[in-house]
Amino acid sequence: MPTKVRIPTPLRKLTNNEELIEVVAPTVGEAILQLQSRFPGIKERLLDETGEVRRFVNVYVNEEDIRFLQNQKTPIKDGDEISIIPAIAGG
Repeated sequence: MPTKVRIPTPLRKLTNNEELIEVVAPTVGEAILQLQSRFPGIKERLLDETGEVRRFVNVYVNEEDIRFLQNQKTPIKDGDEISIIPAIAGG
């Protein structure tokens, strides 16, 4: 069973309006690379110029923030769910 990646509404224009994308990858970083190979342009929305997850993007594996795990090196396994959540600015 692959890992599911939940795509937020603002990025769905890059995924042909698909909300759940299945990937088979050992880490979050590899999952992002797989998304990029299938949906060009998505990586630039998720990662900054240094290759780190952008400050205003939160990535969760099974509801745990990867910043408190191993960031992009966080291992994923079959049946896990990755959620990409853009930060909401208030004001």
